[in-house]
Amino acid sequence: MAKSSSKPWLRRHITDSYVRKAKEQGYRSRAAFKLQEIDEKEKLLRPGMTVVDLGAAPGGWSQIAAQRVRPGGRVVAIDLLDMAPIPGVAFQKGDFRALVFDGRADVVLSDVSPNISGIRDADQARVAELVEEAAALARKVLAPGGVFLVKVFHGGRFSTLLDDMKRGFRTVQVCKPGASRSESRETYLLARGPK
Repeated sequence: MAKSSSKPWLRRHITDSYVRKAKEQGYRSRAAFKLQEIDEKEKLLRPGMTVVDLGAAPGGWSQIAAQRVRPGGRVVAIDLLDMAPIPGVAFQKGDFRALVFDGRADVVLSDVSPNISGIRDADQARVAELVEEAAALARKVLAPGGVFLVKVFHGGRFSTLLDDMKRGFRTVQVCKPGASRSESRETYLLARGPK
């Protein structure tokens, strides 16, 4: 992160109400509230489901998923970074493109993000590439009627990503939860029914 933006980012992070709520409620990141909000509206996660969480560290989404698929469900999480254990979550350290997963998933979550360089076009291209690869994996492991939720960023390739998702899934909608900062370019694509 550039020095000119690190102090304002840190100040905003420390005073962020979702960061405070995450600490109070025992969530590992403010991102937990993004998934929680989308799930409350869209009813993605139910007891007994199998969920795959791509780019899971530090584990906020895995925590929410594990809570909501109990009893009888399971969460398989993968990330390049280490992640402390979470009850009900089987963690694999590695690249999601090398995921070891047997069976079918009901839901694939992807909050994957590359290390950001600060070079806007390069960062957007790297994010778009990861989204495309996550979508390909989701189509491979999802059960018929399964759901894929992925973080994307508005920018030059957003329309192309949206069109690609529409070709790969029966329905696709754009979601921006209130827990996502209003100034952030992040948004989420919710795709159902892999083709």
